[in-house]
Amino acid sequence: MIRHIVLTKFKTEVTQSEIDSLFAKLADLQNHLPGMRGFDGGVSVSPEGLEQDFRHGFSIDFDDAAARDAYLEHPEHKALGGQLVALLEGGVAGLVVFDLVINASS
Repeated sequence: MIRHIVLTKFKTEVTQSEIDSLFAKLADLQNHLPGMRGFDGGVSVSPEGLEQDFRHGFSIDFDDAAARDAYLEHPEHKALGGQLVALLEGGVAGLVVFDLVINASS
């Protein structure tokens, strides 16, 4: 399994409603892409204060790298990704993406 983790720094003028709407559209992709399962997104609630202004994030689990790659190439993902980057502080600089292999035995 691949866990796709995305951390974001939204511009200060971006509303929570805009963020929620975008996250809902990303989550809906699981209804169209086999192997995409589980979308979780929201605001950080960490008491450590180490977010470095990456206050929102989401994670998506994929059955395997092929399912993740299909998501990355999907036209709707590309369109939503462009919308996401436009809302971020510094564009793509306001984004961290990390893909983690999750072993079934873990």
